[in-house]
Amino acid sequence: MKKYIYIILIFSSIMSCKEQKKAGPASDSTPEDKTENTPPPSVSAMEMESIRVIPIEHATAVLEWGEVTIYIDPVGGAEAFKGQADPDLILITDVHGDHFNLETLQGLNTEKAKIMMPRAVADLMPEEFTPQIDVLDNGSVKQRYGVTVEAVPMYNLRPEAKKFHEKGRGNGYVLNMGDSRLYFSGDTEDVPEMRSLKNIDKAFVCMNLPYTMTVEKAAEAVLEFQPKQVYPYHYRGRPEVSDVARFRDLIEAGNTDIEVVQLDWYPKNDF
Repeated sequence: MKKYIYIILIFSSIMSCKEQKKAGPASDSTPEDKTENTPPPSVSAMEMESIRVIPIEHATAVLEWGEVTIYIDPVGGAEAFKGQADPDLILITDVHGDHFNLETLQGLNTEKAKIMMPRAVADLMPEEFTPQIDVLDNGSVKQRYGVTVEAVPMYNLRPEAKKFHEKGRGNGYVLNMGDSRLYFSGDTEDVPEMRSLKNIDKAFVCMNLPYTMTVEKAAEAVLEFQPKQVYPYHYRGRPEVSDVARFRDLIEAGNTDIEVVQLDWYPKNDF
């Protein structure tokens, strides 16, 4: 009798274990965003403050932060990014061709990437990209891959230029990466939202006519919000190229604590 009871107890224990394995852990969540639930690329403590800036051309750049790769306004075809790591995050500021190019996006390997953009750009995107898109309005904040992105207004102030960039259509961006804050102006003039920025470590500021602002206005804005470093970019205009040397002189005369960093944003040209 004891033998039969022992066999019954073993059988019951086995069946109980099978049922537990079959049921699995209880969960009431339904993951809809694979990127959101994917562990982000790692960033070691040593790399937290190490941000590599790679200028591609004009308004287009690549940022490397640990294993996180960010593309800013990728245009110029996939060949412009030859040798670069595939993007984890893509930021697009506006609809104009020097900031948004669908063929470039389609030519890149964006399988793992989230793409942040204003509504005006999202309206131009085909459905194939819909799961990857984060639409950010002016003032919105979104975090992806450990990077917190703030959308900042960018627009024209001069009456004759308001047709180029109306307020609310495009985004500048502030990227919070570890303890560093990077600002990309996109196409804008020295708007109050730029002048009131705080604690910016690296500022990428445009200066080209007739589309954005003069060298003088760009310098005035930078001297007001006082980033640790300023990178003049997006300085080819029509027909002139902005005087970046004068911009540097204005900054150095106004505040020697601000470092002007000049990179080669036009590798195909002599300027």
